[in-house]
Amino acid sequence: MGACHLTEQNFEQEVIGSDVPVLVDFGAEWCGPCKMMGPIVDELADELAGKAKVGKVNVDEAQGLAVKYGVMSIPTLILFKNGEAVDQSVGAMAKDQLLERINKNL
Repeated sequence: MGACHLTEQNFEQEVIGSDVPVLVDFGAEWCGPCKMMGPIVDELADELAGKAKVGKVNVDEAQGLAVKYGVMSIPTLILFKNGEAVDQSVGAMAKDQLLERINKNL
């Protein structure tokens, strides 16, 4: 199944209103490190099913979200819990490293 596609239209409902933590991957099609993170983020979406949600934001399509959450470089991964950003990391990282960060906040 993988990560869900997040837009400015569904972000409030899917992320802010979520009853489980949500990892949001801010990236773009043209970004090399983002492409590296894509499959990792999709795997985590499947592994965390039931415990957390995972979504992707294309910053070219949703510039308002990137600005709102201070995304200056991509990929930026933000973990939201109860509608609040509780963890943020910038740049590509190994899957186990990312999973460790998520588990600290679940």
